[in-house]
Amino acid sequence: MAVSDRTFAKFTFFKLDPAWRRREPEQRAQDKREFLAACEDFAQDRSVRAYSTVGTRGDVDLVLLSQSPVLEDIHTFHVVLGQSGLAKWMTTPYSYLSQTKPSPYSEQAARPEICTSDHKYVFIYPMEKKREWYALPLEERRRIMREHIEIGRRYPDITINTTYSFGIDDQEFVVSFEGDDPGRFLDLVNELRGSESSQYTLRDTPIFTCIAMSIGRALDALDGTPVTAVAGVSAA
Repeated sequence: MAVSDRTFAKFTFFKLDPAWRRREPEQRAQDKREFLAACEDFAQDRSVRAYSTVGTRGDVDLVLLSQSPVLEDIHTFHVVLGQSGLAKWMTTPYSYLSQTKPSPYSEQAARPEICTSDHKYVFIYPMEKKREWYALPLEERRRIMREHIEIGRRYPDITINTTYSFGIDDQEFVVSFEGDDPGRFLDLVNELRGSESSQYTLRDTPIFTCIAMSIGRALDALDGTPVTAVAGVSAA
């Protein structure tokens, strides 16, 4: 598959300095407008989605998923974000770069973009396999993964997205699950723990429970504006 047929997915996790909330309301509003303008400019012909982790994580407040087939686009986007007033009050405790490609264990084609549904939640984590996994013959790995895939099919209300980071970031995969009921995802992961494939997992944390909403609403959540889980990009 040509590189142009793949899409880069960049998961950027932001932590806000609590001192920002003590700025004057007009200053906070201007900071958010600048950040939102950078996102809206990128989103004109590429994909960017926002998720709030206020109340679900203590070390992250905002997650952006930006996607493009061109890596330089993602670089430029984050340079522009860094020029906003809000970015000056943020750190990036986690950052995952990955790319879509076909799975060796499934006949499905690679998705041109991930996380495009209107589900209320997304659950994100990096993953690495033990080296013993790659020493197994491909057919043996496919046999083991069949059980894994069958378990996933028992949860049709949850969309599974797997992207690959071999050689371009520290983890091997970034996995994101979309759904409307966190309890269903809990049950899925609990069931997967008993699968044979789970014995070959080296790392699958940290896990981020994220609430999908427009970028504007996710930014308002940073300084205490009540929000409702709404997927999308617009500032409404």
